[in-house]
Amino acid sequence: MIKHIVMWKLKDDNKAENAAKVKEVLEGLMGKIDGLTLIEVGIDFSATGVSGDIVLYSEFTSRAALDAYQVHPAHQEAAAFVRSVVVDRLMVDYEV
Repeated sequence: MIKHIVMWKLKDDNKAENAAKVKEVLEGLMGKIDGLTLIEVGIDFSATGVSGDIVLYSEFTSRAALDAYQVHPAHQEAAAFVRSVVVDRLMVDYEV
């Protein structure tokens, strides 16, 4: 199993609205991409100087499934919106 975790800092403009939209578009990928078995999106409430604003936790059946997700048209569409509202991104992929 592959775990794919991404954390973003959002632009200050319409932060709450954009966080909700990021959550909606990313969670909307469930069931559309083979090998994606779990997707969870959380919006930060702590609002500290070291907090991200939103986090994606997802699980894939294999590295090949993660690779296919990255180039899937539904993911590319969601990622285009996400990129338009973020200023920073951190990511970790690991196998268990």
